[in-house]
Amino acid sequence: MPAQVGVTLNLYAVSPVSETEADADATRRVDGLANRIFLDPVLLGRYPDDVVEDLRPVTDMSHVRDGDLEVISSSLDMLGVNYYTRYVVCAPEMPDGVDDRWRSAPSAFPGSEHVQFKDRGLPVTAMNWEIDAPGLLEVLRRVSREYTDLPIYLTENGAAFDDVPDSEGRVEDAGRVDFFAQHLRACHQAITEGVPLRGYFAWSLLDNFEWGFGYTKRFGITYVDYPTQRRTPKASADWYAQVSRRNGLAAE
Repeated sequence: MPAQVGVTLNLYAVSPVSETEADADATRRVDGLANRIFLDPVLLGRYPDDVVEDLRPVTDMSHVRDGDLEVISSSLDMLGVNYYTRYVVCAPEMPDGVDDRWRSAPSAFPGSEHVQFKDRGLPVTAMNWEIDAPGLLEVLRRVSREYTDLPIYLTENGAAFDDVPDSEGRVEDAGRVDFFAQHLRACHQAITEGVPLRGYFAWSLLDNFEWGFGYTKRFGITYVDYPTQRRTPKASADWYAQVSRRNGLAAE
């Protein structure tokens, strides 16, 4: 059987704090750097002009050579999406007494360093990421309507919590169960609207080494005791197994 080949992109819902023009521009900038700079070349064969302009102070994009975009936008069989949270942003005025160097401070969003990210007071995970399942629905709708009719797979969706085993080694991670339930409902809504969502992968089966956070953040539905490597399914593993067997959430 021929291989089914695709790529996964880490995507975010991005929203403005207010309806002001400045906040709308902040949203455009962050959306450009978090989403469109990946979606556009892969699925549309071009980089977004406004993002290229935003990045002009830090790069002239000369590293993109003739023929690169044709390779980047090669045909895919599916698109993977990772989703964890939403960005809520605004663009405040320059603080008094601060010169333009403030706008070029080190940032994960080059060319948009002045944009501020706001906490709305929602529940957060151990990564301090707001839990926002409606944002997943927004992302899936957008990808399907604006970019592609390819089959979509949610290749990562999960939450880190400060899991502590009880005296019997059990982790009752109700917060993670609720996280999965909310996001699976968002997936179901997307499917009912015609989004070609074909699969969902919970992140992750095991607690693991988490990039710059090492072993301090636990995303797994299975608890790993790192000194002994003993692995114990958490309450979320039992719950997810039931959902899988049932092929759906229990009726409320």
